[in-house]
Amino acid sequence: MRELIKDLWGRLEEGHKSLSHIDWKMFFCALLLSAAGLVTMNSFLPEGNPQAQIADHFFGRQSLWIVISVVVFFVAANIDWRFLRRTSVIVALFSFSVALLLLLFVVGKAVHGAQSWFNLGGFSFQPSDPVKLVLLLLLSKYFSRRHVEIANVRHILTSGLYAFILFILVLIQPDFGSAIIIFLIWLGMVLVSGISKRHLAAVILSVIIGFSVMWSLVLAPYQKQRIVTFINPLTDIHGAGYNAYQSTIAVGSGEILGKGIGYGTQSKLKFLPEYETDFIFAAFAEEWGFVGVSVIFVLFGFLISRILKEAMRGGSNFETFFGLGVAIFFMTHLIIHIGMNLGVLPITGTTLPFMSYGGSHLATEFLALGILMGMRKYSIATHKEAIEQEIPGIE
Repeated sequence: MRELIKDLWGRLEEGHKSLSHIDWKMFFCALLLSAAGLVTMNSFLPEGNPQAQIADHFFGRQSLWIVISVVVFFVAANIDWRFLRRTSVIVALFSFSVALLLLLFVVGKAVHGAQSWFNLGGFSFQPSDPVKLVLLLLLSKYFSRRHVEIANVRHILTSGLYAFILFILVLIQPDFGSAIIIFLIWLGMVLVSGISKRHLAAVILSVIIGFSVMWSLVLAPYQKQRIVTFINPLTDIHGAGYNAYQSTIAVGSGEILGKGIGYGTQSKLKFLPEYETDFIFAAFAEEWGFVGVSVIFVLFGFLISRILKEAMRGGSNFETFFGLGVAIFFMTHLIIHIGMNLGVLPITGTTLPFMSYGGSHLATEFLALGILMGMRKYSIATHKEAIEQEIPGIE
């Protein structure tokens, strides 16, 4: 009996040590954001109501995805990710991502006109979500090896080529929202890598000049009108801008304290389409008001600050760049989704991290945090070994 108790106690201690490197504040922050989205999906309507049945479907499936994503987080947090530093591994991941995106055009499932999904029977999978994570790893690897000669303009062009391949394959699905995120991830990583801002400005200026020439000499008036409506959807509230208009109504009607959980008329009465995905922020703002939105902003701000803190503690340039990339990944999604819901940015179908319905993006987001925690585990060990070498006799 004593041996059994001793064995159980040893296993508990071992389990505790295996989780000691996890940033629990970061984890519970992400979990709270997931719960906020989950509550917004629930209709709180009487059973038998058709709207309640639809909402319960989203609520049940998203609950399952949260459980799966949490498992993914803890598995990833206990893996030694140093093998990702090998060029052959990164090249293999990138090649597999390209192949996966190409395969979509053969066997992919079209949803809302975009051939972006694999139908795997009981659930669908959107590869553009994990592909963003692969791009982060690739750019982290690329810039970490070239930090000494980073001012050379060819590094903008070479890294841009990798991102451009994924950008084009996602854009022609067409999935404009994910394509924009891929571009912004590349741009953000370029900005934090130390690349010459003068060279970057020259590249951006060339793009602006090219677009200006097209606007003046190539595009027809009706094409220009489509672009204007896309950029500012509120100019056509009865057509292309209808969703954006309903979203701004939902956000504004929440006022200070909101209408109450389950009383969001814009979302629950279907004036606001896709409220569980593309417009989850507007649906949440309607029910929780300015106070609830402020809490969400605080949670996101805290989450990103913890990610940046972990990035600064990276065991090498690769880990630091990856941490910065994860922060950029979340910030771009956050800014575009909220701007879209407020009617100040084009409607691109971008999800809100942790809150929007969907398993592909949720599992990817928890995987990103899990990889960060796995990197933290061996970074702590590396720092400890360095201290022990500097101070002989330390235990």
